[in-house]
Amino acid sequence: MKPKILVVAAIPRKGLSELEKKCDLIYPTQNFMFSDEEIKEHIREVDGVLSVFIKPFKAEMMNEGKQVKIIANFGVGFNNIDVTKATEMGIVVCNTPNAVTEPTAEMAFGLLLALTRNIALTDRGLRSNPHFKWGMMENLGKGTFGKTVGIVGMGRIGQAFARRAIASGMKVIYYNRTRLAGDIEQKYDCRLVSMKELLEKSDVISLHCPLNNETHHLLGEAAMQSMKQGAIIINTARGPVIDEKMLVKYLQNGKLGGAGLDVFEAEPVITPELLALDNVVLTPHNATGTIDTRIEIAHEAAANILGFFEGRRDISIVNPGVWS
Repeated sequence: MKPKILVVAAIPRKGLSELEKKCDLIYPTQNFMFSDEEIKEHIREVDGVLSVFIKPFKAEMMNEGKQVKIIANFGVGFNNIDVTKATEMGIVVCNTPNAVTEPTAEMAFGLLLALTRNIALTDRGLRSNPHFKWGMMENLGKGTFGKTVGIVGMGRIGQAFARRAIASGMKVIYYNRTRLAGDIEQKYDCRLVSMKELLEKSDVISLHCPLNNETHHLLGEAAMQSMKQGAIIINTARGPVIDEKMLVKYLQNGKLGGAGLDVFEAEPVITPELLALDNVVLTPHNATGTIDTRIEIAHEAAANILGFFEGRRDISIVNPGVWS
């Protein structure tokens, strides 16, 4: 008998072709995403769930799924899932770290260039103001060549960002829970530093860390006070890693040179002051927003489910304690 899988949202079916061959899918056809009540109804009859990062997957939903064995999240972040509850129930939780690596690093570096070279600012000006000033000494931005970038979280995405940074002539330092292997440090010509040193020496700080109790408001007032004058912050990780009120304060008073943000503290709500600042570039949590990436994420999530039911343990599990 085939496993039955609840697919929470209408993600690209092209990425689910192998899953459809080997499992029976409950897939939304009326709306893009099942409602909470629909999930509670369908989950009672399934063996697994393919969840999505934009949809909270709560304890009360899991309580209805007595035979659920795996929740495979569509996305690298999994803070939408009550992992503690899942672990208590013996449910494996997986994410998709591989498919999101390159597009997220692309977005982070794109935000950096759009900000430093005033690409977004001048585009807005040219479109909205017929008297927009041209001139040799107008619209001057900043270059990235020779600047120091501090990468917070030197995992897959952090390293992919570092590769782009060194190709652009930037110097790389990083802060991480554990030191990288020597050959990787040599590859990126980077060195591990304390968070204090990273804040003090970086012209650009790019965030690539997970959101947890340790990283919530990692960049708050004390951190911003420690940063270099004119430092730039790039965030494609999770919004609450930054204290958004403090970010506005230090952008407005000139201590910070700018911010490129793909994620926000209370999505989809954006702090209004950020919308009014010229030294900010904003995108709508869209770092992985290419059709190729969406298909690949679906494929990776499906592979986690298939691997699980084949008895494999080389899947992207985020709560390995459930197996012990």
